[in-house]
Amino acid sequence: MQSLKQETYHAQPSALGLVPFFIFIIVYLGTGIYLELVGVKMGFYQLPGPVAASVGVASAFLLFKSNLNQKFDDFLAGCGDKNIMTMCVIYLLAGAFAVVSKAMGGVDSTVNLGLTYIPVEYLAAGLFVIASFISTAIGTSVGAIVALGPIAVGLAQQSGLSMALALAAVMGGAMFGDNLSIISDTTIASTRTQDVAMNDKFRINLYIALPASLLTIVLLLVYGKPESIAPLSTHDFQFVKTLPYLFVLVLALLGLNVFLVLFVGILLSGAIGLYYGSFTLLSFGKEIYHGFSGMQEIFLLSLLTGGIAFMVTREGGVAWVISKIEKLIVGPKSAKVGIASLVSVVDLAVANNTVAIVIVGEITKKISVKFGVDRREGAVILDIFSCVFQGLIPYGAQMLILLGFAKGSVDFLAVLPLLWYQGLLAIFTLFYIFSGTYSAWVLRGLESKAGSVQA
Repeated sequence: MQSLKQETYHAQPSALGLVPFFIFIIVYLGTGIYLELVGVKMGFYQLPGPVAASVGVASAFLLFKSNLNQKFDDFLAGCGDKNIMTMCVIYLLAGAFAVVSKAMGGVDSTVNLGLTYIPVEYLAAGLFVIASFISTAIGTSVGAIVALGPIAVGLAQQSGLSMALALAAVMGGAMFGDNLSIISDTTIASTRTQDVAMNDKFRINLYIALPASLLTIVLLLVYGKPESIAPLSTHDFQFVKTLPYLFVLVLALLGLNVFLVLFVGILLSGAIGLYYGSFTLLSFGKEIYHGFSGMQEIFLLSLLTGGIAFMVTREGGVAWVISKIEKLIVGPKSAKVGIASLVSVVDLAVANNTVAIVIVGEITKKISVKFGVDRREGAVILDIFSCVFQGLIPYGAQMLILLGFAKGSVDFLAVLPLLWYQGLLAIFTLFYIFSGTYSAWVLRGLESKAGSVQA
């Protein structure tokens, strides 16, 4: 990713460089909004994201002035970026784990287990807590959503809980861990680009995320009670079929690589399915491929947006945004708001919070040094606001996967007003930024830690 970082800061600012992003977003969101307004169900998802992204790619090739070979090189460099490819492999493994686990009966058993031991009025809060736990353990919101999304849908269908609220609870919990986990790509990217210690970033982040999560739980407990409880035909479950989810969580807590965790989860689900006759060895392989195929849209969208991001960066589009934000900065607090705005805008454009952090990381460090912002705070703000917006956009991988599990029973506009955690996280972060007393108190607690910020 070093080449992308270098191009970000040496490119001449140019508003023209942003045009392909705007075209992609206008085509994708504009089509969805129009279809929703004319009454088409799930209007946001009638036009596949990769098709809209392809329009953005084509516009970049037409508008940008470099020679054709250079444009192809830039596009392929963005597609092949390590962060993009990492997410794509996680998509494949997560999809396979979800499909294989469901095929062997893991989702049904887990749903019935949850309905047996969790009171219905606590289901929404329970889903948020479990999603937070899983995402923190495995360091990825996508993995948490894939593991818990089908369970949340099943619980909502059988309990009478609002489907939109159940999905919003899962999304909030997934973004909690994506932001806070020490093995999350966003945490790694934000701390490395700011040259700060990961444990310091975690501690500051926790002072902001914890009150937001506690208030979210309270809201879910108050407003998450089903209006009517649908009776279940049976609560029968086989505990052994819930083990893959628990095993994946334990392995993640032991610090294993997320790829290995998901791979072992697939093998365990497969072994259980083979033992209980849920599928044969051949059909086990087909279920894995089915899981891969289910991630095709997300996979392609990630590749294409990665390619656009690199081309736009080389053409000075990101540099132009940076130059505009820098003009509005007059001191440390406005610098922090500028950092938050910068990473938010880039995440809205690239729909990938890790890529957004990497793109703006170096300039964030320069802003922090120039305007007296503690670089640990810069890392926290980068991570938080990239995750806030990643958990809100309808064309992000997380939302696409989550709503896909609902199979058209609920749409994005129904879920959006219930994404309380993301909103509260943003509010508490702004409170931290503008409350000098609170932020100073938090930083004083870290002063005894030597070497937190590298020279």
